[in-house]
Amino acid sequence: MSNQLPRTERSDARDNRARILDAARAVFGEEGLSAPMREVARRAGLGPATLYRHFPTKQALIAEAFAEQRRACHAAVRDALADPDPWRGFRGLVEQICELHAHSRGFADAFMTAFPEAMDFAADRERTLFAVGELTRRAQAAGRLGPGFVVDDLVLMLLAHRGLHEAPPADRITASRRFAAYVIEAFRTVPEAAAPTPLPPAPRLRLSRSPGTPWSGPET
Repeated sequence: MSNQLPRTERSDARDNRARILDAARAVFGEEGLSAPMREVARRAGLGPATLYRHFPTKQALIAEAFAEQRRACHAAVRDALADPDPWRGFRGLVEQICELHAHSRGFADAFMTAFPEAMDFAADRERTLFAVGELTRRAQAAGRLGPGFVVDDLVLMLLAHRGLHEAPPADRITASRRFAAYVIEAFRTVPEAAAPTPLPPAPRLRLSRSPGTPWSGPET
């Protein structure tokens, strides 16, 4: 009986930790990193004391909740730099960054901002921007990327891309892919004989006059 109790406690602790991380991904993904810890605890169905026992700080929770996205970002950077075609590597990296950001407002916040509880993401951001800089030099030397492109243009693009989180979740990924395709097309140098790359399908988005009020204009 005494041996059974520690095993049960360890199992309960693992279950609680998993519930907290699932709740954190959902809450931060929907509301961004400004969402309070108590909302994570409420979504997990646990008390705040249990949450803080597993994750003493919001920084620790954010880092663990988005560990998978961080690993995906690292892999995207590694694969892009290893690609023998610098334009393909550049394009693929931009597309994957946009996809990761579109899936979660919280990850986009952590990657793009100096949010105090997300300082662990600063190295990820710097690593990615370094890779973009290296790919920029290679792609421009190969004549595939416009000579006016600078790394700050990617930052500008991602800042604009964050606005897609106002779109309905069902349309967000489709909108992100079309947005990325448009911007990449603007970046590249197109030989006269080359045909433009087909764009992904457009999402069916509608404007709103105020939160929760659909725009009453005509459908297209």
